[in-house]
Amino acid sequence: MSEPLLQAVDLECERDERLLFKNLSFSIVPGTVTRVEGPNGSGKTTLLRILAGLNDAWSGHIRWRGQPRARNRESFLRNTLYLGHRPGIKPLLTPMENLQALMAGRRPVTEAVLGQALAGTGLSGYENVPCRNLSAGQQRRVALARLLIADEPLWLLDEVFTAIDAQGVKAIEALLQQRAAEGGAILVTTHHDLSLGGMQRITLGGGPAHE
Repeated sequence: MSEPLLQAVDLECERDERLLFKNLSFSIVPGTVTRVEGPNGSGKTTLLRILAGLNDAWSGHIRWRGQPRARNRESFLRNTLYLGHRPGIKPLLTPMENLQALMAGRRPVTEAVLGQALAGTGLSGYENVPCRNLSAGQQRRVALARLLIADEPLWLLDEVFTAIDAQGVKAIEALLQQRAAEGGAILVTTHHDLSLGGMQRITLGGGPAHE
């Protein structure tokens, strides 16, 4: 079995004086898709933000490639892609400009490659339209185009299917399955009835954590 990319040990988090989870432990290894599931308010988004390093209100241990994440923060950030449940794009910028901004500091990517990614999410012809003029679904597709050029080993995806039509949902499912087959590791929250071959589950809200 592959060595874990990310490990959580005895995570505990409270929000508004309410315990979301405690004694939560799991490992994320290459070549897997892991779904975080549970009822609304169980802490799914909070957990992903903790794992992404965007929430400090927790206790326990998080390890990246076997070492404390805090000790390897630069490596962790460089090798992790986080997409929140909001599009996370700038409305005044075009889809092309947003992708260029999202890739800044990562690796050089040509405009042709970015255009192919936008075309892959159904945005051909909209590359240079300000995102404020796009629908909610189209804005979400701008963010999802990032996945088509991502090479980070770990993806943390929060409600990745939000505002996406049925055809787009199938395309994302296929992309996640392909990414895992290529050795990537994906942690995803979704209200969509996601069921991929070999998918693992982490259950919040009173249920057990499955690895």
